[in-house]
Amino acid sequence: MAYLFPLAAVMLWSGNNVVNKLVAGVLYPAEIGFYRWLLAGVLLTPVMLVPLWRQRHAVRPWFWHNVVLGLLGMVAYQTLAYYAGTTTSATNMGIILSLMPLLVLLLSAVLLAQPLTLGAVVGAVISLAGVVVLVSSGDPAALIAHGVNFGDLLMLLATLAYATYGVLLKRWKPTLSPLLMLYLQILVGIVVLLPLMLLSPRQGLSAEAVPLVLYAGVAASLAAPWLWMNGITRLDPSRVSRFFNLVPLFTAAIASVVLREQLTLAHLFGGMLTLTGVMLAELWRRRATPVAPDS
Repeated sequence: MAYLFPLAAVMLWSGNNVVNKLVAGVLYPAEIGFYRWLLAGVLLTPVMLVPLWRQRHAVRPWFWHNVVLGLLGMVAYQTLAYYAGTTTSATNMGIILSLMPLLVLLLSAVLLAQPLTLGAVVGAVISLAGVVVLVSSGDPAALIAHGVNFGDLLMLLATLAYATYGVLLKRWKPTLSPLLMLYLQILVGIVVLLPLMLLSPRQGLSAEAVPLVLYAGVAASLAAPWLWMNGITRLDPSRVSRFFNLVPLFTAAIASVVLREQLTLAHLFGGMLTLTGVMLAELWRRRATPVAPDS
């Protein structure tokens, strides 16, 4: 039963990759980003105002940490993903996003001084090959000739931003509750994205846009993190993290139904290589961890 929590969270996040694509042409990226976090913030405020006031002295030392985390997770990651959705497919976005656990391993070596294992290096090479197959549509020569699709590049940058978010969160180890951290970072997103939205072209909320904002603001921003946090409290965090590898599979399945996106051999082979590299890096690292002798 506990496995249903991370499984449901991953399904909601996978659906959000499809929303990132659906919103293209309905709302500008700056609009959907602002409306999403504004809705999440409005819904959380009645619940979080009292805890925030009671813990205001504990929050103060973590103020700038939350600003940086909010800029990475709520502003950079999601805004780049919305821009990526204008020029690449939801399936591509899901596969590129599956690189995140591997990027966390690589960034941990730099920011947390964690030694890289041979498995991480080999996994990185295999995953990189998978991404090359994907973004070149199975023709690496065309990639050299024409370069990377701009949407795929933006999604790579978005994934890197969120991987950095995760590593910094692990490095700083805030003493605040996860829900309070989420609320504070949502407030950062609202404040930063408001001027971006006002300075950008706007289409305004329409009957077509409202369901997309509701999904992004409620399902992906509130329900999915709540489900994920509940999964972590019931299961080992390392076991929960493996569910993230289902994102490209769920995204491709939802996109094939909702967007009528066709899976190609490049998607299948590139996705398989990417996931193989991620899993190899993760499992090889775990097997290499020494076991303490019995006392």
